[in-house]
Amino acid sequence: MTDVAVEVLLPKIGLTMQEGTIDAWLVPAGAAVAEGDALLRLATDKVDVDVEAEAGGLFHPLVPAGATVPAGAVIGWLLAEGEQPPQAAGAPTPGADAAAVAALDGGGAVPDADDAAVATTRNGTGDRLPSSPNARRVAAAAGVDLTAVRGTGPGGRVVSEDVNEFLAALPGDLVAPVPAGGTATTRPPMPTPSSPLVRKLARERGIDLADVNGTGPGGRVRRSDLDAVAPPPRRRDATPRPGDVLPLTGMRGTIARRMHASLQEMAQLTHGYEVRMDAVVSLRDRLKEEWADSELPVPSLNDFLLKAAALALREHPLLNATVREDGVHLLDGIHLGFAVAVPGGLMVPVIEEAVALPLPEIARRSRALAQAAREGRISPAQLEGATFTVTSLGGYGVDFFTPVINPGNVAILGVGRLRDGVEWVDDRPLRTRVLTLSLTFDHRAVDGAPAAEYLRTVGELLRKPLRLLV
Repeated sequence: MTDVAVEVLLPKIGLTMQEGTIDAWLVPAGAAVAEGDALLRLATDKVDVDVEAEAGGLFHPLVPAGATVPAGAVIGWLLAEGEQPPQAAGAPTPGADAAAVAALDGGGAVPDADDAAVATTRNGTGDRLPSSPNARRVAAAAGVDLTAVRGTGPGGRVVSEDVNEFLAALPGDLVAPVPAGGTATTRPPMPTPSSPLVRKLARERGIDLADVNGTGPGGRVRRSDLDAVAPPPRRRDATPRPGDVLPLTGMRGTIARRMHASLQEMAQLTHGYEVRMDAVVSLRDRLKEEWADSELPVPSLNDFLLKAAALALREHPLLNATVREDGVHLLDGIHLGFAVAVPGGLMVPVIEEAVALPLPEIARRSRALAQAAREGRISPAQLEGATFTVTSLGGYGVDFFTPVINPGNVAILGVGRLRDGVEWVDDRPLRTRVLTLSLTFDHRAVDGAPAAEYLRTVGELLRKPLRLLV
């Protein structure tokens, strides 16, 4: 617990983040949090991520859930018991009434006068547990350890109803015999150390915390421990309907601004190029059979494209570059980003040093990163540093499109659908398997001919894909 007020700042996730949206506060106003507890769900242009508290204290929010604020802005305070938040411009005053604080958090009504004085006890992890005077009286009469009771009052405070519900749920063997002249006591089980958020998630997923192996200090159960027992459900946004207004905030808003800026600041041009995929399709079918009993992941068609794109960049470094005020900087590492559609937008996970990785490893990493992005588990570090991007719409039946370059890069490769083609051999038509590549490049850094040479190299690698396996 802090001795002095600690600012809660909106973190800057990545170099390009300018603002973020507080998707949800994960603890109510007035709740006691420990260092490392998840405090809020932050939505940015690249990722939705849980932000942990950097210190312990009683939480005092300054902005409501749903607010979009600049990176680095003060969005709340962590306070010592009895401490008031410092005065801040535009922030609630220290004398703000309890109803305003509860409304800010979406919480309940103002407590009754009998419960106005909030006392705290300490649980096994050192966190403070708010409780009302009446709750303490009921608990003392029944011999209940308040750290075993889940509080439902404002700020997670334990009220008398919580104690009564706890007593009603106890099995008979947890009620101790009544001593002569005494009162009945209970022997509740010791609670598993965990944060309020972890306890909430455990209830939602039907997990008994007593069955979870806590990896935190003193056996404290972390969110990752819950994920190991039962993975979180996939996040799904509500389906947009006619008449809805979709605000340009969070991920959607930043994508809009960055893509608009990309088209304004670059001289973008797109080449279309058809490539033969017969050898790739044949090799992939062979790998399915030969690797059926092994742990090697069978590469998808996109994995072959990722590897070919990376190898071709080694021969055509002008496409692996960035434009700065002093000129075009050719980059040393080849870090391949690939677009993944997620609810509300898209993310671009990055495979670092892709040119040095064998194809099975690219397949393993691309699957793991894509799954983490779709489930909202990807870290900001896994979305940073792409020097070139590959994006595919083949799964949606698209042949050719004009992808927009990610700011900081000079090119992006689009991949169309696999389809039947025809090649004439003498006077006979031969059925082939082809797809169209769409290379958008920044004409400030790359001319049309070098861009076309890059596409030809990618096509040659796909015609002889055995070179892509290593």
